[in-house]
Amino acid sequence: MMKHLNDSETYSESTVIKAVHQLPAGSAGAQKPKCIKLGKKMKIHSVDQGAEHMLILSSGGKPFEYNYSIEHERPQCILQEKTIIQITCGDYHSLALSKGGELFAWGQNLHGQLGLGRILGSTPTPRIVEHLSGVPLAQISAGKAHSMALSMSGNIYSWGRNDFGQLGLGHTDNEEFPSLIEALDNQKVEFLACGGSHTALLTKDGLLFTFGAGKYGQLGHNSTQNELKPCLVTELVGKRVTQIACGRRHTLAYVSDLGKVFSFGSGKEGQLGNHGAHNQLIPLPMKLPSNEELTVESHTSEKELIIIAGGNQSILLWIKKESPYVNLRRKIPTLNERTVKRWIADVGTKQGQNTKREIKEIFSSPACLTGSFVRERIAAEAVFIHLDLNKARNTFKELTQKDWLANMITTCLRDYLLKNLPFLSPHQEALEIFFLLPECPMMHDFNNWQNLVIPFAEAICKMNDKSSEALEEYWASLQESAFMELVQMFKRAIIAQLHNWTEGAMSNCLALLEMLKRLHRVNQTKCQLPENIFQVNEFTHCLHFFGDAYGQSSWEMNVATAVDIQCPVIFSRFPFAFNILSKIKLLHADSLLKIQWRRLRAFLQFTGIIEDRESSLVLMSTFNLTVRRSHLIEDVLKHLNQFENEDLRVELSVSFSGEIEHDFGGVRAEFFHCLFEEMTQPEYGMFMYPKEATYMWFPVRPKFEEKRYFFFGILCGLTLFNGNVANIPFPLALFKKLLDQTPSLEDLKELSPVLGKNLQILLDDESADFEEVFYIHFNVNWDKTDVDLIPNGSDIIVNQTNKTDYVSKYVDYIFNISVKAVYEEFQRGFYKVCDKGIIAIFYPEELKDVIIGNTDDDWETLEKTACYEQGYDSSHPTIVMFWKALHKLTLEEKKKFLVFLSGTDRIQVKGLMSTKITFRCPENVNEKDPIRALTCFRILYLPKYSTMERVEEALQVAINSSRGFG
Repeated sequence: MMKHLNDSETYSESTVIKAVHQLPAGSAGAQKPKCIKLGKKMKIHSVDQGAEHMLILSSGGKPFEYNYSIEHERPQCILQEKTIIQITCGDYHSLALSKGGELFAWGQNLHGQLGLGRILGSTPTPRIVEHLSGVPLAQISAGKAHSMALSMSGNIYSWGRNDFGQLGLGHTDNEEFPSLIEALDNQKVEFLACGGSHTALLTKDGLLFTFGAGKYGQLGHNSTQNELKPCLVTELVGKRVTQIACGRRHTLAYVSDLGKVFSFGSGKEGQLGNHGAHNQLIPLPMKLPSNEELTVESHTSEKELIIIAGGNQSILLWIKKESPYVNLRRKIPTLNERTVKRWIADVGTKQGQNTKREIKEIFSSPACLTGSFVRERIAAEAVFIHLDLNKARNTFKELTQKDWLANMITTCLRDYLLKNLPFLSPHQEALEIFFLLPECPMMHDFNNWQNLVIPFAEAICKMNDKSSEALEEYWASLQESAFMELVQMFKRAIIAQLHNWTEGAMSNCLALLEMLKRLHRVNQTKCQLPENIFQVNEFTHCLHFFGDAYGQSSWEMNVATAVDIQCPVIFSRFPFAFNILSKIKLLHADSLLKIQWRRLRAFLQFTGIIEDRESSLVLMSTFNLTVRRSHLIEDVLKHLNQFENEDLRVELSVSFSGEIEHDFGGVRAEFFHCLFEEMTQPEYGMFMYPKEATYMWFPVRPKFEEKRYFFFGILCGLTLFNGNVANIPFPLALFKKLLDQTPSLEDLKELSPVLGKNLQILLDDESADFEEVFYIHFNVNWDKTDVDLIPNGSDIIVNQTNKTDYVSKYVDYIFNISVKAVYEEFQRGFYKVCDKGIIAIFYPEELKDVIIGNTDDDWETLEKTACYEQGYDSSHPTIVMFWKALHKLTLEEKKKFLVFLSGTDRIQVKGLMSTKITFRCPENVNEKDPIRALTCFRILYLPKYSTMERVEEALQVAINSSRGFG
């Protein structure tokens, strides 16, 4: 039927509703109309009805519920604290969409139609559908026992009963949580309608898709079959449908250009308007009375046609356009260009309060904020993002030009939005608030690190793995500048946290570090930015460790204490955030702690408080070595063989026979310098040196027994444990292996440049005559040894198909297979002394620097950082002559001077800050006396020479007799 409504009959002016209880399908008879009284001042926006209940939405956004089975004088107001913009009823359940974008559901839940999971069979109290929190919804609809929601980007979510495929998911299993329907190719859905057990979708281009139950032809596909996925109603292609409505078993479609309403499905009750009671399998125009026309020309432009499909009824209404019933789909508030300009213009005016309210509505709701920047999908996008982030960036920049607006937005983010972030949502559309927030300038304001950045980081930490993957995939798509800004945002917050340390700050710091960890992971796989952008150098100043915080401020003490306690955990979880200085601090602190513990045990055993007969070293708080320079290796191996099974994690004290007594500093440094110099000589034969190479490697056929490599590993471990360096010319591959990383062809290029280059040529060559040109087989000759890389490798030729496998096996043979036994002995010795958990915090390049050190010395810095005592200053004539003479030396002579000064020419970290010289002029010395050095403390005793010639002569004597103490 069709009816013209006068103004007095529109819902907006009603105070009484005449309602008929709609009986379930198959029931006989109808109930008598019943009057439902409303408040005298109440105006109605919309009404919907289920099998036993009715929902009424006031124009002020308050929903009222009336249950037919319970005698109420008036409908009961629900969700009083919320402003509701849309309502819909299923047979026994209800949905309501709030102005803030929250979806509420209540009623029966036998099939999961509430979207809350199956924990509840039913609930009379509206509950938030958490799975759709944060999704900017545009429309909701409910069928008999299934529910649908349409987002502003055109995504469709369905849940509930699915026995006929009415959820459009391609199967017939019920869904207890909202599930995303597969997108229609290049089609954006703008409206949806639920029937009893079928669903219809209307696209922006006027195409109609249907799915679900088709027994009565309600899908319009000229069939009675069910459809499990959205299927195009081909009969209406080219007609541009502008409105749709679904009844229990029938469907209506309005084509405004033709002025026709098409109907299909069950016609048993005459609901198809075909002057009969038969079903229709395809859409056919309604047969209206001869005096009724639907074309726009027949009516004034002030009215609009609304089509309604009840359970078994169809209604066509001509309503004035200003009637709220014409626009039942109120939308959540969003930002647009006009709103932004009005806000800026309203600052300081009488409209300011209205602007405040609008800002709060949008910037307190993840759904409203993301809904403000929804964009059209671009075909074939690798990573689809529903948001126009460039538009968002420009909008935020414009808004934050006004301090009042920026402060108001910051308050809303802090007090509301960040507390409601949908970190548990399974849908990317909801998670995109995490893409959007870093575009806000206030997130990068140093003053907001505590109120905005930390809650943001904590929310991300609560995400599940799938959501985290989506976020990291987005991060990987960022341009370099945007990615850097994200890293800097979290780094600034960490630095601010370190400078504002309070109780509970550690958990905040861990959350921020976790963000850096995830960004670092993305960087390693996608972005490849320099590692140092992730380092927080301020940590170095906070790591004072065990009692080494003398003279620190109170906040530094607090930070040091908190970080020290959890240091191993923090370093192992976030090694990328610490520079090499911080890691060395931890390494040295770990050694110191072990040494102190051994001293304590030794004292307790000595006093008889404890007994420990397991170790002969327990009573020794140091490991004392006395060695002869002329038989250095022999003496060292003899000592190590004696204490092979002991715990050697004690302080090493060394003495050369005939020289000064045991010493911990310069003597020990010179000991390691001389020892490794001898053991790594090619003539000694412990290691092999590839042709034209400067690096050494383990031999295939060792000259010495395997235990010697075990002792060599112990010596390397002792060097590191005692804070010294070892001149062992190993390539980076060794340090990768110590960290359980696999060496590559690039490492082979470092060990053997010629061989590595040749293998790379093989990989790069794509010629058709590859086999004839190279004619190589799956065998190798390495370290004077021939071996097959695979069974019968000598008979298998390398070709374009298998050359990658050949190179891979070649590299594996050199670095792993050929040296397995001797390397494992070396590693066993190294980790007998060093803590593997501590070593794991280093990157291979860092571990190499720490163990081997470097000779890339900055001689200018050495001069600038020098200290002067006992009558010396930088302008003293002797000092001026000394530096002039030193700078005239060759590089090799300068290195000999470092050996004279400190016992070694190598340092762990680039820069000579740790090799600072202190100049002193002892009493009772004269020009005839030589230069002397206290190597432990790098103190140079320099007599006050009066001539340049005497300075140069004394310097030559020092560097040419740089070894020996006495």
